[in-house]
Amino acid sequence: MHLLVIGFNYDDDATVERDMLEPGDTLEYFRRGQSHHITAASREAADAVLLYSSVEHLADPPGSYPRCRIAIRSGVGYDTLDLEGWGRRGVPVCNVPDYGTSEVADHAIALMLALTRGTATYQELLRADPTGGWRFAAAPLARRLRGTTFGVLGLGRIGTAAAMRARGFGMRVLFHDPYLSSGTELGVGFDRADSLEQLVAQSSVLSLHTPLSPETERLIGRAVLAHADPSLIIVNTARGPIIDLDALYDALHEDRIAGAALDVLPKEPAQPDHKLIRAWTSREPWLEGRLVLSPHAAFYSPEGIDDLRRKTVEVATDWLKHGKLRNCVNTAMLASPPKA
Repeated sequence: MHLLVIGFNYDDDATVERDMLEPGDTLEYFRRGQSHHITAASREAADAVLLYSSVEHLADPPGSYPRCRIAIRSGVGYDTLDLEGWGRRGVPVCNVPDYGTSEVADHAIALMLALTRGTATYQELLRADPTGGWRFAAAPLARRLRGTTFGVLGLGRIGTAAAMRARGFGMRVLFHDPYLSSGTELGVGFDRADSLEQLVAQSSVLSLHTPLSPETERLIGRAVLAHADPSLIIVNTARGPIIDLDALYDALHEDRIAGAALDVLPKEPAQPDHKLIRAWTSREPWLEGRLVLSPHAAFYSPEGIDDLRRKTVEVATDWLKHGKLRNCVNTAMLASPPKA
């Protein structure tokens, strides 16, 4: 078994992955940004392609990996892999959806609290002026959470985990997920919105937990934001392109929503020339205390990363050596039944 790791973004020599290999197994890796340097010999030797980067696409088409029998996205989102292209070759594409659920849900709540309890604002004010910044009313979005509505777009594993945490704060949970069958709301004890517009209109905080797809790209744009209450705070720990950043800027600048907390952006790292990022870094008064950013870090914890790396290799090994297929995301696109 030869594993080809692409977009490797850790400081070690793939020691976690190598520890899981058996005698005779081999592993080769290319770091983030080096996919164009992968040789034909490396592609042709790969039994499995493991894509570690969440933003980097493979530089070569699936046909360039003639021996490959499984392609794995080391993470939850799989929009960086050509599902149809691999499917036409009968190669399953799998992800690793069960490594960072707690971390992402915790991070979504932390971003909400950074604005609704003012912690981000207080930190900046006191760092700049420990005496003059000692002002409890300086955070513009501080509010009581109990009794307000926590809106969830996408009630999967992470969305459900975030909703459970929000309910612990005494918030009403309202969700919209057109892919969940009728009655799901009865099983979880949450309220259900019939449309995205209804969800946005009724939510005090809107937390995004949907995958990126052609259907969800720029889903949160001008048309949807037109239904928002001016007190709305948007939290995104899912995928950056789900939000139209220009539309978000306008909604914030025109006070049509209250704030936003973003762990992900349409282009990463943050682009300093975008008007929203520029206004934030320049500390334009109208945006102070209304925007919080973090560097696509919601998934991160040392424990979570260890889980992710091990589970990625396990998905490959289970298929190639034991014929057990886990977390396949392109089943409907497979031209023929996959063969281990």
